[in-house]
Amino acid sequence: MFKKYFGLLIILIIIFSGCAKQTPLGSKKNPIKMYFVPSMEAGKIVTSGTEVADFLTEETGYHFKVAVPTSYASVIEAMGTEETDIAWLATFAYVLANEKFDAEVALTVVRKGLDKYRGQFIASADGNIKTIEDINGKIIAFTDAASASGYIYPSAILKEKGIIPKRSFFAGGHPQAILAVYQGTADVGCTFWAPPGEDGKVRDARRAVIDTYPDVIEKVKIIGFSDWIPNDTVTFRKGFPPEMKEKIIQALLDFANTKEGHETLVRLLDIDNFIIATDADYDVVRKALEALEMDATNLIK
Repeated sequence: MFKKYFGLLIILIIIFSGCAKQTPLGSKKNPIKMYFVPSMEAGKIVTSGTEVADFLTEETGYHFKVAVPTSYASVIEAMGTEETDIAWLATFAYVLANEKFDAEVALTVVRKGLDKYRGQFIASADGNIKTIEDINGKIIAFTDAASASGYIYPSAILKEKGIIPKRSFFAGGHPQAILAVYQGTADVGCTFWAPPGEDGKVRDARRAVIDTYPDVIEKVKIIGFSDWIPNDTVTFRKGFPPEMKEKIIQALLDFANTKEGHETLVRLLDIDNFIIATDADYDVVRKALEALEMDATNLIK
């Protein structure tokens, strides 16, 4: 009798497991997972990201789950395991996700009418570091190994100029690199630059910490820039259903063109709009890596 009921229990477990796997993507029980890289304070990203998700749910009928993993690498790896379906990836992170997992870019973000950006070198405003050349022998705080503006492109400039720092480390994100300089644990930081707003307010990486450290603009100055880089992306994992993808892309474009949506995107990642993107738009980054003889997979490690 025990064997009979035990066998029945096993059959029921198999049946229910099969049902769980067949739960439609985008349903409440199997939401579309949308990840953001930790380029700003995670709490702020989740708040604004959830507003985006709520609009997408209203427009498409799909349900979403928003998260901010602890590193760029975590988000990239999630694209390969289907732990996430959509990722708002930084430029280099997208190139790597495409190389490793065939992730597919859908949109490039637009800021201040630009679909490209550049990195900035920052230092203490009252220190002796005034130019990129002054970085030689100093301590540098990079953001993340997968950041084009916070590591790859600044590294290229340093290599080109023959500048060798005393030491460098990854701070973990743009706000952290800013704070490393602000708090004196690094002489130089490498983060993203963006042009000031129409009101003249700063919109580069220092903006991420200005609420907590209102004097950051006076204490941390820009001493140089990297080359121009294609903007970050909205990227889908390989195999994401095409019809769902198209609906989500259109909903994001519509969201950006509403007053509330625009305000949310500015709060989220200083985004004004999106443009449709293709993988070929990011070949310039691949060429930069080739010129530097850098291997994307090793860099992310």
